[in-house]
Amino acid sequence: MSSDEVLIEESDGVAVITINRPSARNAVNGAVARGLAAALDSLDSRPDISAYVLTGAGGTFCAGMDLKAFLAGDFPVIEGRGFGGIAEAPPKKPLIAAVEGYALAGGFELALSCDLIVASSESKFGLPEPKRGLVAGAGGIMRLPRRIPYHVAMEIALTGDHYPAARLYELGLVNRITEPGQALTGALELARKIAANAPLALAATKKVVIESADWSLEEMFTKQGPIINPVFGSKDAMEGAAAFAEKRAPEWKGE
Repeated sequence: MSSDEVLIEESDGVAVITINRPSARNAVNGAVARGLAAALDSLDSRPDISAYVLTGAGGTFCAGMDLKAFLAGDFPVIEGRGFGGIAEAPPKKPLIAAVEGYALAGGFELALSCDLIVASSESKFGLPEPKRGLVAGAGGIMRLPRRIPYHVAMEIALTGDHYPAARLYELGLVNRITEPGQALTGALELARKIAANAPLALAATKKVVIESADWSLEEMFTKQGPIINPVFGSKDAMEGAAAFAEKRAPEWKGE
């Protein structure tokens, strides 16, 4: 799955996915988008991987779309998956952003496509598209006001300025702040805690949390049922109960 532009490392049920274009501040071009989409499509089908961490090489998360490549006709959008191969179709399994340096424009939108964000104290976020005559169309201006207060989201979206991780932590957008250079370590700690849980339960939980945002009170339990009921009848559910009774760690199979 690894390519020159997207690296994959696996351990303890966690896959670390690294955008590997440090000389371009990990700006997303077509090769990165294709690499991310291929990696997630493959990993989502594997029961031995329960969580992902998305990060960038060389001390920067992602500076957004590669504008030079864009001018040359290289548009980093995958049909059915959107910008970067993620924005319109995030993976089924939990995805954590480990942010060092800058998460700007499309880079911020990739982070917003993740389920959790761990950021270095020196990292900065922003949607500077209006400064370039563009619009944050990869989910940024739709997801941000759903995650933080409206007026703050509007400030970030309309000014195009950079905002420190500490401010976004105050607003609840960033889960954890780490020392510089330790975002990946902090993200891996979270990912391993998540990956210790049953994979089917994790995927169902994520699906319900995301999809229930627009469910009415009258329909929410009806819509939740088909997603979670198979989990209760799974082999892993039986294993979880048995492990609890026997006072041992469960051995998940993803079945």
